[in-house]
Amino acid sequence: MSLTLTKGRLLRATAKLCSQDADLEKIVKKYGVPPLWNRPEGFRTLIYLILEQQVSLASARATFEKLVSWLGSDPTPKEILLLSFEELRSIGFSRQKISYSRLLSQAVIDGTLAINDLGKLSDEAVKRELMKIKGIGPWTADVYLMEALSRPDVWPTGDLALAVGAEKVKKLASRPNENDLNKLGEQWRPFRSVAARILWHYYLCEIRPQLGEKPS
Repeated sequence: MSLTLTKGRLLRATAKLCSQDADLEKIVKKYGVPPLWNRPEGFRTLIYLILEQQVSLASARATFEKLVSWLGSDPTPKEILLLSFEELRSIGFSRQKISYSRLLSQAVIDGTLAINDLGKLSDEAVKRELMKIKGIGPWTADVYLMEALSRPDVWPTGDLALAVGAEKVKKLASRPNENDLNKLGEQWRPFRSVAARILWHYYLCEIRPQLGEKPS
């Protein structure tokens, strides 16, 4: 298992990447070292990531906050399963995300997903375990690895902000697809999680305001 990404390692890895890549260095000089964007390990974060799939961060946050308010605490697998379809819909879950959340909850309860043991596994093994659950694909697994398990060399090629950021920063002719992003990311091993954070930071600070969106 690889080392986890701490604040100190983030600073050192950022300096290393900037010494190797002038484009990343320009971003860091303008906007600073990116945040760690850590999240807690476990069920709470996986539910939150399901809510973040294919919607804005603000929309996902609003739904999650409404869920927590409804329950009076962070969600547990049992509580998710006890909520009715109508209750989850009124909170803001789509039909698909209700299904995904219930499948995840059942997998945790019956032990199909040993959620508390994921931190002991390699990156590849974590992805395999998570992606056994319908509704958890590569993007969700990658972001969980990056932000909940703080792994330093994860590259979420399915992330739209990453693709847009890479297109602009590297002055590409068009938005890179996942294969293009995979190739691009090779140069930043073994700190692709840090390179991704730098590109996310660029997207949030420079591109998102141009779209008229407020920071989350």
